Amino acid sequence: MAHRPTRGDGPRRHGGGVPQLPGVPPSNLDASVYTDPERYELERTRVLRDSWLVGGRGEEIPEPGDHVLYEGHGETVAIVRQGDGSVRAFHNVCQHRGARIVSEERGEGAHAFTCPWHGWVYGRDGALLGVPDRGDFAEAQLEGLCAPPVAVEEWGGWLWIHLAGPDEAPDLVEYLGEIGDELAKYRMQDMVVLEKCVYDLPCNYKAVVDGFNETYHIEETHKVPKPAAESSRETSYAVFGPHSMMVVPLDPVSLEQLRESGDHFSLATCHYVVFPTAVFNNLPEHLQLFQPIPTGPHTTRFVCWELKYRDGDAEYDERVKNWWELILKPIVEQDVFVFEQLAKTRDSMAYTANRFNDRECKPTAYHTEMARRVGDGLAPVSVEKEGS
Repeated sequence: MAHRPTRGDGPRRHGGGVPQLPGVPPSNLDASVYTDPERYELERTRVLRDSWLVGGRGEEIPEPGDHVLYEGHGETVAIVRQGDGSVRAFHNVCQHRGARIVSEERGEGAHAFTCPWHGWVYGRDGALLGVPDRGDFAEAQLEGLCAPPVAVEEWGGWLWIHLAGPDEAPDLVEYLGEIGDELAKYRMQDMVVLEKCVYDLPCNYKAVVDGFNETYHIEETHKVPKPAAESSRETSYAVFGPHSMMVVPLDPVSLEQLRESGDHFSLATCHYVVFPTAVFNNLPEHLQLFQPIPTGPHTTRFVCWELKYRDGDAEYDERVKNWWELILKPIVEQDVFVFEQLAKTRDSMAYTANRFNDRECKPTAYHTEMARRVGDGLAPVSVEKEGS
């Protein structure tokens, strides 16, 4: 039988005196945070290089020597299953003259990796194993040389990477904090990928994060029925340091049950943002990861993962398949359509700012954290709401 998460004795996140809003006021945000290449470069070097990112799924590399590449924001990383079952990751950059060592996005059973330019050979852990005509180099050039390591942890079935390396990366579980406690309830390590969709989008990655960070758009973009849109106004929001979550009632009937029991895991869509680029959309029986990977100031590789439990019966598998193919995947593609429109307005003289309401508190909190880490002062500017 497929696992179904419940709140148990965990904290209540909806109703029962829990504040619906976290006290984040409406705000305005300068449009340059989405359009300025210099801002993007600051994010790339000060945020993306210094945060835990999802690099893939453990099931993609089940056997020793299997690998998967993570590539984005000017970085390329090889994540490799080791002989003892552990995982290692390294910057996929030959230390001779900068060529990419591994070119295949996924591969199986490699004992070593050979740079295609001059034949330097690297082990599964990134250690330099062989150099043709080694005697032509000074030994000091090669001593202890390796492809620089990347921190990697396998948690919840996901492969998490930190580009700064094992000596600099903070503890992953501590970084996740309360959001990690919530996500652990879903036992994602017991799930498998039903489908992985990849979209190349002509917009800044933060616009994609924003798009999945509120419910304000659902009536217009997704044409949800009025009762469902009204029940979504009962969504509760919370901010935990750099991360955030929202609890969206499944429907009007579930809303009444949610008010009574407070079991958000079984009666709501629970939406979690792990700063800066992991957006989990968790339903009671299955979930999605929305992963916007920046590929430039104005381009994003948007990876959408649909996961289900591996131990479900045939009825469960069919139900989840239908939910995904008939309902949720079309919804994602409606969002993708909107993201594609942003390319047409990016350079317009009329695009000067984003204006977030108080229920768009998660984007405001996200950009506040981004500005804090970047250090350029371009944080959302609070706007006082009449009567508040």
